[in-house]
Amino acid sequence: MEKKNVPEMFGSMVFDDRVMRARLSDKVYNSLKKTIDENVKLDPAVADAVAQEMRDWAVEKGATHFTHWFQPLTGVTAEKHDSFISPSPDGGVIMEFSGKELIKGEPDASSFPSGGLRATFEARGYTAWDPTSYAFIKDHTLCIPTAFCSYAGDALDKKTPLLRSMQALNRQAKRILKLFGKDVKYVRTSVGPEQEYFLVDKEMFEKRPDLIYTGRTLFGAMPPKGQELDDHYFGVIKPRVSAFMEDLNDELWKLGILAKTEHNEVAPAQHELAPIYSTTNVATDNNQLTMEIMQKVARKHGMVCLLHEKPFAGVNGSGKHNNWSMATDTGVNLLSPGDTPYENAQFLLFLAAVIQAVDDYQDLLRLSVATAGNDHRLGANEAPPAIISVFLGDELSAILEAIKNDTPYEGQEKVIMKLGVHSLPRFSRDTTDRNRTSPFAFTGNKFEFRSLGSANSIACCNIMLNSAVAESLKQYADRLEGAKDFESELHELIREVIKKHERILFNGNGYGDEWVKEATEVRGLSNLKTTADAMPHLLDEQNKKMLMEHKVFSETELHSRCEIMLENYCKTVNIEGHTMVDMVKKDYLPAIEAYMYRLAKTTSLMKSVSSKVKCNYEVTTMERLSELTDEILVKVTDLEQELKNLGDFEDIIKTSESIRDCVLPKMEELRSFVDEAELLTCEDCWPVPSYGKLLFSVY
Repeated sequence: MEKKNVPEMFGSMVFDDRVMRARLSDKVYNSLKKTIDENVKLDPAVADAVAQEMRDWAVEKGATHFTHWFQPLTGVTAEKHDSFISPSPDGGVIMEFSGKELIKGEPDASSFPSGGLRATFEARGYTAWDPTSYAFIKDHTLCIPTAFCSYAGDALDKKTPLLRSMQALNRQAKRILKLFGKDVKYVRTSVGPEQEYFLVDKEMFEKRPDLIYTGRTLFGAMPPKGQELDDHYFGVIKPRVSAFMEDLNDELWKLGILAKTEHNEVAPAQHELAPIYSTTNVATDNNQLTMEIMQKVARKHGMVCLLHEKPFAGVNGSGKHNNWSMATDTGVNLLSPGDTPYENAQFLLFLAAVIQAVDDYQDLLRLSVATAGNDHRLGANEAPPAIISVFLGDELSAILEAIKNDTPYEGQEKVIMKLGVHSLPRFSRDTTDRNRTSPFAFTGNKFEFRSLGSANSIACCNIMLNSAVAESLKQYADRLEGAKDFESELHELIREVIKKHERILFNGNGYGDEWVKEATEVRGLSNLKTTADAMPHLLDEQNKKMLMEHKVFSETELHSRCEIMLENYCKTVNIEGHTMVDMVKKDYLPAIEAYMYRLAKTTSLMKSVSSKVKCNYEVTTMERLSELTDEILVKVTDLEQELKNLGDFEDIIKTSESIRDCVLPKMEELRSFVDEAELLTCEDCWPVPSYGKLLFSVY
């Protein structure tokens, strides 16, 4: 077997800093780096030089086309390919690519979700190069990461608001650091998104209309064995899956994606891939690529990669843990305590900013992960509840309690926590256990937002998190910049924040009923259980004001996103409902009837042989199946009528509420009867592969 040279392979399909430094002149390279690092306006002459070298490099790598690769509000990526060729006077072609083509593209914007920002006849849209995210080659095409906006300048994508939110946080964090005597070029947020997924056999997948149309099983009785024995988690990776993971790593490494950790997850057929941290917009691009490549590589191995948040009822669903931190251009992690009094005080101020942000904008964080699929996952055994809270662990909680009360901290040394005078006791990264029920947990030098579903773009939650923390930092900077005694004011500010926002801090069991009661009735935290409950809060006055003041969204962009996300929720469930109706009428009822006919023939034949034959199994099974088919017919008719009542989604909020209150309960009722019928029907009569076959077939 040929030995791999991973360092040589890594980034081989990326126009990264190594390639730019080697191929660009010093003048062009330094100018481009200034644009990337300090947000300086790009020189058009630099763009021409970069485009020429980028084209030559891509052609050398076998690329024939280029595309502006962007992330519209569909939740997936989009690309329109143009070849490099231009006609030459002698009848041949030359390979051309200009700075203008690099910087700007004009894809048709009429058919992407716009939430009313664009009419169908208003087709013009623009893509603009994001030089902070490296170009790469995929399928013989040079892919240029871009932002996507309308002719009027409205953001029609996820990247533009993400970059705006990063800029907002950078601006406010630099103000805070200046107060501590630190002049940095920039502060960036970094993310490491852990990606969970399922692998099922392709042949089995293609026999399940619900998986094909919706990405999840709408019906299915649990097999005798699920995840009860906890034997799959971190278990030996089976050869077929191992081969998939090996090929996946190769493809990701070629694209410069820092795939690091891989293992079996809790549920049968479930796995996880975790990358090393990278800057948030780059991590977002990379995660979109990771999901796409997972699905491609799985097909090559005769499998299908399921990224739905809850593809199987009764076993764990898949999440995407968003590990978030802030760092300066000098490499200082602002969520690490440091060694000196000022660094400790600085850490506590940034920590306070995050705590306040989560409390003030808990609804924004909740709605940033709200989808029809994730609604099935949140609050189950594998995911945190819909109630947003912050886990700090015992030691850090005790430190904050001491600061709040001006009492000695009972740590390695008893000290009154006067910030800037006494040193915060060294806070070890692993002094506390993890809390897997917490949506937002501090894990040493970062926060882990665990509520994302596996198919979510990480852009949405990071937009809200960056913006909310920027608002906290702005309030602190406004207050501290005018303080007569900085240290005293800093100490008092942190104490006030801890007192005001301690309701969001919770180290206990997030699954317990007592927590729901305490959180909502005593602490006043929100419990937005569904997308229909959560999404309208995007337009709450406090949320609009904050996001608009930091120039992350315009008011029209906010209204558009609320409409788009609710429309996506409604359409998703509508497709699921129609799929259920279709499967029941075309597959399940005929299958049950065929089995009943077989039982009837068997009973008749057996009784014709001897009058003493009772046929208890056959008769009782037929009777129950007959009752079930009657119930199924009633429930499928009810569901079909409820779907018709939805109309054309003219009032999207009312439609989403109707889906939440009427459609989804009817879907659950219908499923329960079909699943019971599956347990009574002979396997060779059942029209689709069972859960057992789907979950264990790849092994």
